[in-house]
Amino acid sequence: MTQPIEFFYDFRSPYSYLAYTQLRGMDVDIALRPMKILELMEKVGNVPTTITCAAKGRYARMDLARWAERYGVTLNPSNMRDNDGAACSRAVLAAGSPGEAAAITLALYRACWSEGQTLATTDDILAAIAAAGLDPAPIASRIDAPDVVAQLDANTDEAAERGVFGSPTIFVGDTMFFGNDRLNFVREELARLKEAA
Repeated sequence: MTQPIEFFYDFRSPYSYLAYTQLRGMDVDIALRPMKILELMEKVGNVPTTITCAAKGRYARMDLARWAERYGVTLNPSNMRDNDGAACSRAVLAAGSPGEAAAITLALYRACWSEGQTLATTDDILAAIAAAGLDPAPIASRIDAPDVVAQLDANTDEAAERGVFGSPTIFVGDTMFFGNDRLNFVREELARLKEAA
């Protein structure tokens, strides 16, 4: 039986994209929990220092390139400030199944972080979904539905309540791990739980 994890993430986070490319290859069931990162940070008193600190922003670009090379992932980002991260997240929440949500997550991450596409509008998002071979029509009909909007807000609120302060954040049970560079700890916790079962 595969182990379940929860993945709290935002499409504006390149480190979340990098983490997701690695989580997909692990023997885990991933409960996707998209959230609104800037709203979360405001709730918990965090600030996006890679945006507010020019020196950290320059370093992050080099760091991301190193991680992408290590993971064998193409990194060709669009301008994250131009992307509508909330609408990307709502597209995931509008999916009809966990498998479809996973495929949409990968398609949108690849579009904005590997293919340099700007996902500024719903039409941009739907086009990226279609380009990945998925039917965008059901997503188009639900992306702005009140229950989808409410679920994104609820995910963000829950993340704040559970101590999340950034993206990506992974939960294995109640144990929290922040960042793509903590995946070895995630693996160790999964192995520990498997052994204890």
